[in-house]
Amino acid sequence: MQASSKTIQIDPAILTEIAAKHLHIDTLAVRNSDGLDFHTVAVWTLQAALEAAFAAGLATAQITRAGA
Repeated sequence: MQASSKTIQIDPAILTEIAAKHLHIDTLAVRNSDGLDFHTVAVWTLQAALEAAFAAGLATAQITRAGA
């Protein structure tokens, strides 16, 4: 199976929601402050956030493919 070169755009609000829910990061906006832009997270919370992002990507791809 060959990977598609088409990029899937995920709503930034979904990514912000995942960051808030799993990583306790309120915003993904750059604030030009080390204390605000860098975070220490546990590996299990990072894994949960990555799984949620992957699931969101799959859901977006399915919606996009169904509409094509």
